[in-house]
Amino acid sequence: MKNFKLLSTSLILGLIGSYAHAAIPNTLKLDYAYYAPTSLVVKEQKLLEKALPKTEIKWVFSQGSNRSLEYLNSGSVDFASTAGLAAVLSRANGSPIKTVYIQSQPEWTALVVAKNSQIKSLKDLKGKKIAATKGTDPFLFTLQALDTVGLNKRDVQLVHLQHPDGKTALERGQVDAWAGLDPLMASAQVQSGAKLLYRNIGFNSYSVLSVKESFTQQSPEAIEAVIKAYEQARKWAKANPEKLAELLARESKLPLNVAKLQLSRTNFDQNIPSAKQIAALQKSGGILNEEDLVRKGTNVNQVVTQLFKPQYAQKVVSK
Repeated sequence: MKNFKLLSTSLILGLIGSYAHAAIPNTLKLDYAYYAPTSLVVKEQKLLEKALPKTEIKWVFSQGSNRSLEYLNSGSVDFASTAGLAAVLSRANGSPIKTVYIQSQPEWTALVVAKNSQIKSLKDLKGKKIAATKGTDPFLFTLQALDTVGLNKRDVQLVHLQHPDGKTALERGQVDAWAGLDPLMASAQVQSGAKLLYRNIGFNSYSVLSVKESFTQQSPEAIEAVIKAYEQARKWAKANPEKLAELLARESKLPLNVAKLQLSRTNFDQNIPSAKQIAALQKSGGILNEEDLVRKGTNVNQVVTQLFKPQYAQKVVSK
């Protein structure tokens, strides 16, 4: 009996130890993106490789929130860098994701027209072609912008192109306007003289980091480790704006003045998901119902509340 008790105790301790070890997977997959500068810092400085030497870190490049969320839903990444409103849209349409960290508050999108465009106001866009990447912040920004002058998606021709292709289409005159995304938008301004037709920082949702709901149950320690790395990157970004611009320029292969323009409209003071972000997304989320982008009867306010899981960031940031 004594041996049995010892064996039972040993087995229990072994199971506990096994679970603790399993909390951080052997491989962690994250995306990185030019629109999410702190992801570049985490990757370039190998912050996760240093913090988790026994874990393989894999990086996947993302061109936009729609791609990032596709990677997350398919299991290609465990952590996705997206716009907050794009994450809301994804969860509203059935994707079980949780937002665990705020990377920044950017003004990364606006409606852009070519240098010599005759379009002077939002009302002039009626009947015009607008390039936008469906399911991303620029796409949702476009709908909110049009709504301010009584227009909707049926009043314009939305051309669904990935962000780089939208920029090219604008420069070639294939579309009348483009829902830009930095650093491509900054590049168009600096290099081809493109103009920002309409800006509204209130329609730019936060840059967030999200995971699958199941991942929060299986790997809470991994989430804390990743947030800790992003916190290091955020603090470094604030303290080293010149070096951050150089990194962004090098990674995106764009001129330094383009990187600086993007970063000049990015606020790195955000980190813990809070009532502030919830209120902002609920305010913007109404457009999802108005434009039939979510299932009828969806309570977007409730979706926004359910999206956020701030306790990991609260724990890490408070240390």
